[in-house]
Amino acid sequence: MSDRTINQQHTHGHGSEPDDFAVQIADSVESFVLAVTEVAKGDEPGSAVSLLLLEVSQLLLAGGRLGAIEDVVPEDRFEPDAGPEPDGEQLRERLAELLAPIDVYHEVFDPYGPPEKPNAFRISDDLAGVVSELQHGLTHYREGRVSEALWWWQFSYLSNWGTTCTAVLRALQSLIAHVRLDSPIGAVPDGADTDDDGLTDEQLEKQAGDLMAAELGLGR
Repeated sequence: MSDRTINQQHTHGHGSEPDDFAVQIADSVESFVLAVTEVAKGDEPGSAVSLLLLEVSQLLLAGGRLGAIEDVVPEDRFEPDAGPEPDGEQLRERLAELLAPIDVYHEVFDPYGPPEKPNAFRISDDLAGVVSELQHGLTHYREGRVSEALWWWQFSYLSNWGTTCTAVLRALQSLIAHVRLDSPIGAVPDGADTDDDGLTDEQLEKQAGDLMAAELGLGR
């Protein structure tokens, strides 16, 4: 992935029209960015988790396609300047407010690595970070640097946002499963860092359960 030699499998020269694969990946990326931004506005809080579950699933399908093809290698030896990185802090804050108190989840970073305690993450942090990474590639794509965009999306999928989205998807699916199957959400593991907000584990469990039940229209 680090060898930046020329590969024109999915483009036809610098700045020219992308092929169907590149267009489909770019459409999936842009759809995810727009959808998460809309969800974060909080206009429809009752469907936030369900919509995020759908959007993350769709993005991982695009990521799987990127991971399944041979290495995409851009035309330029060094990455062109894509300009300043977008500020994702506002998006992160809106998602954190919308998803509280179910924002924190726990995940093992590498299931094939040495045994480790689950680490605490926030859905809001993860989604805002993924959006920022995807937007970096979109900047290249919109400026006609199609192979650069595909290289960036593939590289960042394999190195970061693929793992992040997989963990977020598991968390979102677990939330819905807990409510649909009437299974109480478990207590926070001992020693896990959840940015203590003064609530007990029992209070966090009840808030999370009540929020999900209300969101999915289920009685408690």
